[in-house]
Order: sequence, then C-alpha cells, then structure tokens
Amino acid sequence: MIVTCENCVSSFNLDENLIKNQSIRVRCSRCHCVFSVSRPGTNQASEQKAGLNKPDAESAGAVQEPRFASPGENPVFNEGDAKTENRTPAKTIVITNQKGGVAKTSTCLNLGVSLALLNKRVLLVDFDAQSNLTVCLGYRNTESFYEIMHSGKKDLAEILIKTRYPNLSLLPSCKNMVLLNKKYFNAANYEQILKLELNTIKDQYDYILIDTPPSIEFFTINALTAADLAIIPCQCEYLATCGVERIIKIIQLVKEKTNPDIDYKILFTMYENNVVVSELIRTKLKQIYDGRTFNTIIEYDTKIKESQIMRKPVIYHNKKSRAGIQYYSLAKGILGE
Repeated sequence: MIVTCENCVSSFNLDENLIKNQSIRVRCSRCHCVFSVSRPGTNQASEQKAGLNKPDAESAGAVQEPRFASPGENPVFNEGDAKTENRTPAKTIVITNQKGGVAKTSTCLNLGVSLALLNKRVLLVDFDAQSNLTVCLGYRNTESFYEIMHSGKKDLAEILIKTRYPNLSLLPSCKNMVLLNKKYFNAANYEQILKLELNTIKDQYDYILIDTPPSIEFFTINALTAADLAIIPCQCEYLATCGVERIIKIIQLVKEKTNPDIDYKILFTMYENNVVVSELIRTKLKQIYDGRTFNTIIEYDTKIKESQIMRKPVIYHNKKSRAGIQYYSLAKGILGE
C-alpha cells in the first residue's frame, strides 16, 4: 500500500502485513516525521454494511486527509484565490476523445475537484459503463443513470452522491449503463436523453463535468449534445492526434444536428518535458488548431497513478503534485474565460 508522509508528503510503499492492529506508527526516512498509518478499510466497516453509495474499502487509504478550513480555502495556494460569485445555471463540460488512455477520467476528476476548491458547486457525471470515474472516487455497487430510466425513479437527484470533498457531487455509473446503448441508440431523439435530465438540476450547480468512453455511440453523442464546451485531452504523440481529428469531426456534426452552441478546446496531457517529439507535436497542433488549445499543459506525473490506487483526487493525495497544481491552474483559467 502507498503511504504519504504528513510532513514532507513523500510517498512510500508499505507492506500492509506489517500493520498487525488497526494502525501502526511509522517514521519517514526523509524528514524523520513520525505519523500513524491505518490499515485500509479501518473505521469503514459500518459504511460497507450500509450497501449502496458508500466508498469501498480501498478508498479509505492510509494517508491523512489534507485540511480544508472552508470550501473556499485551498491547501496549496494562497488564501483568497477562491471568491464567492453570483450563481448562474451550470456550465456543462464534456471530457472526450476517441482514443483511450489520454487522461479523460483523470482530467474530469481533477479539474472538477479544482473547480470545487475554487468555491464552485460541481457535479461529476460518470457517463461511461466502465465506471472508472466512480471507482476513482471510491464507490462501487452504485445506482446510475440507467436506474433513472428503468427503475421508476423520477428524480435524478435521488441517485446523486455528495462526496467527502467539499462542493463536489457525483452521478455514478455501473455495469447496467451498457444497456442504455442497446436500448436507445438510434431511437427517436436519443441524443437528448442526458440533456433533458441534467436540465432538471442545472440550477443547483456551477459546473457539470461529464466523463465519456472512447467509443462514439450513445454515451458520447448524448454528452456532446448536453455540453457547452468539449475538452479534448491529447497526449503529444501521433496516435493521440488522430483521435483529436476524429472527435472534432463528431463535434462538428453534433453542432450541425443537435447542439449549435457547443465549442471545443484541446488540452495537452501526460506531457513529457525534454522529449523532442512531444514539443514538435504540441507546436504543430497549436498551429493547426490556433486558439483552440489551452495554455495550461498537464505534465506526466506518477502521483496521478498513485492517487488512483488511493481512490483520491491527486491534489488530496499529494498537495505538491505537479499535475494537481496544473489542473488547479486550468480551473482558474476556465473561470477567467
């Protein structure tokens, strides 16, 4: 299991079998700080017995949660970054690319958390049958959008989860979601299903972020139809650029058919500094899609992978994470647009 020093936030791999009781005292080999590490799942047994909409045992983690004095205070940056503003109906952002493995889910989660840290009410929508976003937040065996359509539930708010992170809620996914595609794809007005449901709760949030699968079928078409902005994560490698070209064609088709107001921007993710080909591809894409790329670049950061194991957003896993700081900067940029 991965543990993080409470003082210097260095990460280490600890053999879970060393924790004989509920917790153990350990000493950081770098700064020599002594802190407690708990066995994963400690103090969550009662929650697990409760069933649905509870974090799984893996999400408990052994790292002390970063302190947030208030929803508007950020643990990494200067106090005062967050400001309370007049509320307007939610802006909906879809995270999409036809290629997998380009950090769609990581972007949806960590951008959403960053917006929440900036005192925005955020809803994350896991619109992917793989349920990766739901799992990354520590939830399993949840209800989903499928249950809204087929279990007699009339109110989308009935299945939303208020996460343990301030200002952040989740519309979870589960394996039943795959049945939506089979039932509704190519049905009359199938593209509008998600949009119509989200319209019932848009006034409760400032931002709605939708995570999508790499395939272009029911889920992605619905998400694009519901969105004001599409963020296209892109690695600086050749195959990822091909995915960008394909998804932009789909966005243009959606703009013509179902959502004339949608816009898009490209986000460079998992960027490797000092790699010549990465910089060449980034420069080329900025030229091709002039004005359609974010200034913020999300660099490759192993803390992202660690945070996924811990079932936490990266900025909660490690306050000094390079990617966490960059996602926060991206969020500030979006608020400034």
